[in-house]
Order: sequence, then C-alpha cells, then structure tokens
Amino acid sequence: MVSLQEQLLKAGLVDKNKAKRAHQDKSKQKKVERRTGTQSIDEARLAALETQQKNIERTRELNAQRVAAANQKSIMAQIAQMVQQSRQSKGAGDIAYNFTHGKTIERLYVSAAVQSHLIAGRLVIIRLGSATELVPRIVADKIAERDPSLVVRVNKASTELDEDDPYAAFKIPDDLMW
Repeated sequence: MVSLQEQLLKAGLVDKNKAKRAHQDKSKQKKVERRTGTQSIDEARLAALETQQKNIERTRELNAQRVAAANQKSIMAQIAQMVQQSRQSKGAGDIAYNFTHGKTIERLYVSAAVQSHLIAGRLVIIRLGSATELVPRIVADKIAERDPSLVVRVNKASTELDEDDPYAAFKIPDDLMW
C-alpha cells in the first residue's frame, strides 16, 4: 500500500526535502518520548477522536428518535386496529347523547339501547382522528394504556352510595331526559 507521503510526493504537493525533514522530526520526537517516558499530545488526533465521539453520540440520538417514532406509529396502528375490530354500532340514533371533548360539548345521536350502555359504562366513546367511535370498556382500557388522550368519555358505573350524600334518598328516574 502506498503511504500518504508517497501520494503527496507523486501529486507534487510536497517535495522530497520537506518529506525528509518531516520524517526526521517525527523520529526525533519519538526518540525523545522514549527517553523521557512521556507522550506528546497530538492535537489533530484528539480533535479527530472528539469529532468521532460527537458523531457517535449524534447517531445514537437520531436512532433513538427513529425508534421512538416507529414505536409511536406501531402503537397508533394497534389502536386503530382495536377500534376497527371492536367498534359498536350507534344504532338508528334519534336520542342525542352529549359529551365533552376538550372544551367543546359534542353531540352523538344514538339509540336507546346504546344510550343505556353508555350511561352504565359498558360502552366508551373513543376519538380517533376526526371519527367518533363506540367501543366496549375492556377495549377502551387497553387503548387508554397506550394513549389516554384518545379516550373521550368513560362513565363509571357507581353502585356504592356515599354515606354523606344529602340527596341519597332522591333517586334519578331512568326515563329523565334533559
């Protein structure tokens, strides 16, 4: 293999005297290092190593970002698949079911059976993109583990009564529409 010194000589960038002087200086420096037992600091080598370490660290960060983006995409695909497989029909909706999404109140037209399932907490409202879907509570719990921001409305079935509730004696009728 041809050395860098020979390549520079062939290219005409360095003459023989400069190459010879550089070789002599290098051998003298090595001789002094052997005698004193110290090593000279090669700034170019240190700079190259530092640059290499920075590049390695930057590559690691970029790879971590790519892996995180791929994981997020995978999670969103899993959620979309779960919603697609287990979404429930809203029924031939003539009853307006109001719920809050963020700071807005939205309306979903459902059947009476679906409304009772929503009130009881057996069905949950999921917002995937611009679509509003109804899924069973078990699926909604799995979705909430992956991304809780997609679960819009969860009614908890409350069977226990608070002892200090002043309105405990006043039950809400099932047919009350507001």
